[in-house]
Amino acid sequence: MRFPLGGPDPKASRNPFSDDVAKALADDTNLQAFAETYDPYDRGLRDVWEIIVVTGRRCSEVLKLRLDCVGRYGQLPMLWHDQTKVGNYNQGIRIPEPLFERIEERRAKTLVRFERRHGRLPTIEERSVMAPFPSNVRNRAETRSISYGFFSHSFKCWVDGLALPSAVPHQARHTLATNLLRTGASLAHIRRYLGQVSDRMAEHYTKVAHSDLEEILQCVWVAGPGAAHPGEPLSGETTPLTREQAMAMAVDLSRRSAPAEGGFCTFQPVVNGAACPWNLNCHNCDKFVLSGADLLYWRRKQEQWRSIAERAPDETRRTTCTKYSNPPRVRSPDWNEHWPGLVYSTKRFA
Repeated sequence: MRFPLGGPDPKASRNPFSDDVAKALADDTNLQAFAETYDPYDRGLRDVWEIIVVTGRRCSEVLKLRLDCVGRYGQLPMLWHDQTKVGNYNQGIRIPEPLFERIEERRAKTLVRFERRHGRLPTIEERSVMAPFPSNVRNRAETRSISYGFFSHSFKCWVDGLALPSAVPHQARHTLATNLLRTGASLAHIRRYLGQVSDRMAEHYTKVAHSDLEEILQCVWVAGPGAAHPGEPLSGETTPLTREQAMAMAVDLSRRSAPAEGGFCTFQPVVNGAACPWNLNCHNCDKFVLSGADLLYWRRKQEQWRSIAERAPDETRRTTCTKYSNPPRVRSPDWNEHWPGLVYSTKRFA
């Protein structure tokens, strides 16, 4: 008996916008043309797009916002939306002041439209279900939002008119997540901000935002914790090597170093077979170096312990995890800055 073929996986991860596409989609002239050409009834297509770009929310989350979706709390402008997809508008995120003012202007236009149609302002109950971006079709109470299909079709026509490569609104979410990673935000922070980011999508973000990993892997060696400048690249050549050059470098490294726990020893007597005069105290020795892969391993460990600390159920455990991420028993004062968490486990270096 044969199992039927499943066929290829239809799911495809979206890539973030390239720099030229992102610049074109954020240009004020292009945005104005988007509103004038594809939004003749002024239902807020440009406002929807700017909210998506700035906040990284899903398109459906923005389209389904309610009229009273913004407010000031402690003088901070906040946006409240339904991140659960089941009608709970209780997720708040801080937004920039210009975006807050734009949404306020859109709310005022919606209220004016309601007053012209009904001859009165909406009641509190009516406001709670009104849409800030109401549809223009059979929507006397202003409760139905413009549809995703209408926005998506208008967006596609706008992109085609700008002679840009194919793009969809959801790529703005990927772009924001990638930029956050590149500027130092952890996946835990991005998950908390964007909400419901799957492991598969998180891995996709990591694959794109890997400039910091390239920086590490381009270095053959970096100085160890006992050196005068921990973390300093000892070989920063980034020109691709030929096969012959790579083989020659491998032979040269094997002659000049000996494997040690977590890195390499470059003290020549030890490399030649002599006993270590410092009793294998590698991490306080200026002859100990790390490879790019070793440094990458410890940066991942640093990220792991920081993530555990963020989710710790109480302050005691959080303090313990923080201590592991920033161990006190490192000799060099610059070591924590480069590799906090390198010696968090005594078992690895025993």
